[in-house]
Amino acid sequence: MEITGTYTDQYQLTMAQAYFNNGRKDEKAVFDYFFRKLPYDGGYAVFAGLEILLDVLEKLKFDDTDIEFLSNQGFDAAFIDYLRKFEFTGTIYSSREGDVVFPTRPVLVVEGTLPEAQIVETLLLNILNYHTLIATKASRIRLVAGERKLIDFGMRRAHSTAAYHASRAAVIGGFNATSNVKAAKDFDIPVSGTMAHAFVQSFDEELEAFQNFANVWPENCVLLVDTYDTLKSGLPNAIKVAKELEESGNRLKGIRLDSGDLAYLAKKSRQMLDDAGLEYVQIAASNQLDEYVIKSLLDQGAPIDVFGVGTSLVIGRPDAALDGVYKLVYANEKPRIKLSESTAKITLPDKKQVYRIYNTKGEPIGADLVALANEESMDLMHHPFDVLRQMKLANCKREPLLNKVMENGKRSGDPRSVSEIAEYSKERLGALPEEYKRFDNPHIYKVGLSTRLNDARNELINQYK
Repeated sequence: MEITGTYTDQYQLTMAQAYFNNGRKDEKAVFDYFFRKLPYDGGYAVFAGLEILLDVLEKLKFDDTDIEFLSNQGFDAAFIDYLRKFEFTGTIYSSREGDVVFPTRPVLVVEGTLPEAQIVETLLLNILNYHTLIATKASRIRLVAGERKLIDFGMRRAHSTAAYHASRAAVIGGFNATSNVKAAKDFDIPVSGTMAHAFVQSFDEELEAFQNFANVWPENCVLLVDTYDTLKSGLPNAIKVAKELEESGNRLKGIRLDSGDLAYLAKKSRQMLDDAGLEYVQIAASNQLDEYVIKSLLDQGAPIDVFGVGTSLVIGRPDAALDGVYKLVYANEKPRIKLSESTAKITLPDKKQVYRIYNTKGEPIGADLVALANEESMDLMHHPFDVLRQMKLANCKREPLLNKVMENGKRSGDPRSVSEIAEYSKERLGALPEEYKRFDNPHIYKVGLSTRLNDARNELINQYK
């Protein structure tokens, strides 16, 4: 789907016209993108979708059909003319795609005119929230799967074309391949696929189906063995075909289990394959898998080499959405704040930088500090919502996390490939202490405010109250 200027919420355009009509079309503003709650009750999230967002923003415009449609919706002629010439000319600072990120702190910052920053809000949230949700799910599955191969099988269960981006996000989170041919082609992702039950059913005999498939794909043959009876029919026939492939100088690559007691069937299958001298044949499993099912299978000693994960991955089960938000923090040369009766929903005003904190040995201590953009001395970190909790940062090292990725509507550097982002994500997740990666009751990563930012927020709270 081609994204144009109308890929937005109506209220972004009604606000943009109000800015325009009130002489504020060139007024500069700053918006923060962040989220308030980690998905899956986990200890971290994997930031994804940045490269897609930058691609969209570089090309974003209102085409002729957009202009015609909006002209019939009651927008002023002068504003329509503004949209006809619209280009995103803002500057973006962002965490690197693939990094681990945490609640409350800015993950990405948009600096631009009020109208343009408002117009891009919806598509930004749409892209970043979904990619980050799926990359995080994939990362959790990777943690439990170890070095076993993971394949995205989710296209048929995804929410329409979301499958396309789910495949990309899954690889960033640690998956090896996808069954989605379009995503594989466009994002240079390894593609993988075997056969469906329909192929086996289309033949009068299961063995004939296996032999036919092996003749066509002798070097990449994976046989689905559960169409009729896994252990009495599927496995014996797969073993016959494997022996026939050996005679022709090839090898059966694997078998796939897609139903039944996967742990039991995998153990029995492994035993039968090994007894037949087919130790090299891999066992793949699919059917409603997620991180918990995979963990259970491995805890039971299931000798599974490849997992095909579908529904739970691409719909982000059980959360289904990341609560990422986009809030104004600076406009008309002044810091801005949104108040709430819920302390956790009071925003952090002004232009900011985020720092990852390390000890003197260069090890992460499990804390990110949010400070004003122009701060230099930061020796104390304040809890964002509990005024009594503080942490000293003396002798700590800081790594700035928000880097310029777009200036005047153009990328600041070359695009990064999905494989590069995935490797970076693996590195950053590997540096995160294990206690933050637990599935149950993970350690809470600290996000705090510098003294100057904390004071600035309190001043604005008092002012508006």
